[in-house]
Amino acid sequence: MDKLGSRCPLPGLLRPSVLICLLILTASFLTYPMLRTLSLQLHSTVTGSYVSGTYSIVFVNCPNEQIARDIARAILDKKLAASVNILPKASSLYFWNGEIEEATEILLLIKTKTSKVHVLSSYIRLVHPFEIPEVFSLPMDQGDVHYLKWLEEGMEED
Repeated sequence: MDKLGSRCPLPGLLRPSVLICLLILTASFLTYPMLRTLSLQLHSTVTGSYVSGTYSIVFVNCPNEQIARDIARAILDKKLAASVNILPKASSLYFWNGEIEEATEILLLIKTKTSKVHVLSSYIRLVHPFEIPEVFSLPMDQGDVHYLKWLEEGMEED
């Protein structure tokens, strides 16, 4: 009877191996974005090829050119992107509070790492004057190897 009792855990207690498995799963889940980015960089370095989706283009509309320039400079200063194009005078029609609105806006095309899109979007929401700023991204499928290397260098932390 003693041997049986020593092999069976008491009800309600988890075995150490189960706790270790849960800890590993939790750590893997929390570090997945970083591990994915590192594995994509390693793959690109080893094979010399670009992995689709490593970089993204983020689109943001601004109410005028001065706000667009201020946001673009702040993004570059924070190393959230390597390049921003400011495209003048896009005509926009959209629904707002049940009505069709029309406005002239300035479009930002922001080139960044896909891994930085979430932080970039959060930052734009903080500094943008619109109640709900238009922020969306598309992954880059392909690109010139030299340009993509330049993008990477432009976002390196000092």
